[in-house]
Order: sequence, then structure tokens, then C-alpha cells
Amino acid sequence: MESDSSHKPSLLERISHWLMREPEDREQLIELLHGAYENNLMDADALAMIEGVLQVSEMRVGEIMIPRAQMDVIDINDPPEKFIPFVIETAHSRFPVIDKDRDDVIGILLAKDLLRHYAESDDDIRGMLRPAVFIPESKRLNVLLKEFRSNRNHIAIVVDEYGGVAGLVTIEDVLEQIVGDIEDEYDFDETEANIIREHDGVFRVKAGTEIDDFNQTLGANFSDEEFDTVGGLVVSRFGHLPKRGESVKFDGFLFNILRADSRRLHAVRVTRLPPEEDVQLPLV
Repeated sequence: MESDSSHKPSLLERISHWLMREPEDREQLIELLHGAYENNLMDADALAMIEGVLQVSEMRVGEIMIPRAQMDVIDINDPPEKFIPFVIETAHSRFPVIDKDRDDVIGILLAKDLLRHYAESDDDIRGMLRPAVFIPESKRLNVLLKEFRSNRNHIAIVVDEYGGVAGLVTIEDVLEQIVGDIEDEYDFDETEANIIREHDGVFRVKAGTEIDDFNQTLGANFSDEEFDTVGGLVVSRFGHLPKRGESVKFDGFLFNILRADSRRLHAVRVTRLPPEEDVQLPLV
């Protein structure tokens, strides 16, 4: 008969044994998990995912949403031949549809539904719209994820306390908080300042930096009447969501895209230009 000593504990049993001392708060739980990692009871990916799950339970939608200025939207008043190239270029699967004003979101258009538009020669885009789901900025991410799963919905419009559109959030944005995204040398630590001086006249700036803060730090004079953030301002100058490596000059500064994904801008390098170099560059 095989003795009990020959039984090899499973990974779950080893972690359970390590965590046998019940943690009194979240900090102790994190400490125990890191101890389990250091003792090779779990790998770095598993630790990161567990921490992500714990983090999601405390985060709010407003912390991860795509800001209003960076939303890719379709105006219902535009003909298909105008917005379909935009749909192809941005390559999203879902688009908020507005009626002239970004505060007036009338529904969600699925890119795949446009195939039916052409197959059936149906010009009524309004009839293809799915209902838009509106949520407050204060909603917790774990609650939103549960609602996404139960309602089989993948996108929600975020509204502020006054009922205006503040941004949007997708199920992918929430899941990214758990599984993480691919980091590179231009990622910011969450504890770092929004604006980091690299050397004289050159700064690394988070796209979510408020324009007023940018103006005060870099001595700029950009208006915040139309856009609240540096990301919104820069995207407006490109006329599209730029990719890493693209750059543009305007109003005495060179903006070089450091990090961006298919939905939003994350970070830019800003260089203050001498007066003689303050000319508009073609987008590259």
C-alpha cells in the first residue's frame, strides 16, 4: 500500500498551506501572495492576475475609461460612404453613434451589421443600432464586469454627474486590468507624475494629463474649452488616432507618439521648439 508520504501536494494545496495563516487585510494578503511567489509556489503571471482581480474590485470606471475626446464615434447624419472608411481605418467592432452632439449617443453600431447594410441595400442605419448602455463614472469594475457577462454586452457609455458623456469603456478595458497589457519602455508607473522631464525642453507626458496642468508646467497656452486632456488635443491635430512613432508640430511644440493602442493614446514625448522651428509638419 502506498504511504501518505509519497503523495505530492498539488499547486493549489501548496498555496493553501502557505496561506494557512488567515490575512487580516488586503495588504497582508498581497504580502502572503508575494511570499508564495518567492517560494516558487506560483509564477509571475499567476501572481499578476490575482493582484489584477483584487485591484478590479476597488477600481472605478472613471479610472480606466476612454475619455470623451478620444472616443471614435459615428454621426448618424453622415452618409455611409463617409463613415465607412473611418470604420475600416479604426478597425473597432463597435461604435457609439451620435446625433451631431457627443452628448447625444443614440445607440451602438456593430461593424458586422454594415455587411447586412450592403447585402440588403438597406439605407436605414438607424434600424441597425443596438441600445446604448449608460453607466456612471463611479461604478466599480467588478460590478461592471459581472453586468457585461450577464447582459452579453461589450461596451458602455460613461456619463458624469451632470448626465453628459464622459467617455466609454469596453469589456476588453476591464479584462486588461486583470490580465495586463504588454508593457514597454515608455510605460508609466501609476505612481509617477503625469509629466516627467527627460532633459532640457523635452518631457514625457501621459495622454490623460489635463491641459491646464500641461500649460502650467511647460509654459504653454492651449485652450481647454474643446478638449480637457493632452491626448484629446493631440488626437484632434492628427484627425485620427495616431500610431507610435507619428509626430506633429503645432503652437511651438513637437508631439511624438510614444505609446498608443487601437483605441486610445497613452503617452507622448513633447519637445519645446525654438521660434524658427515652429511650423506645421506633415503627419508621418
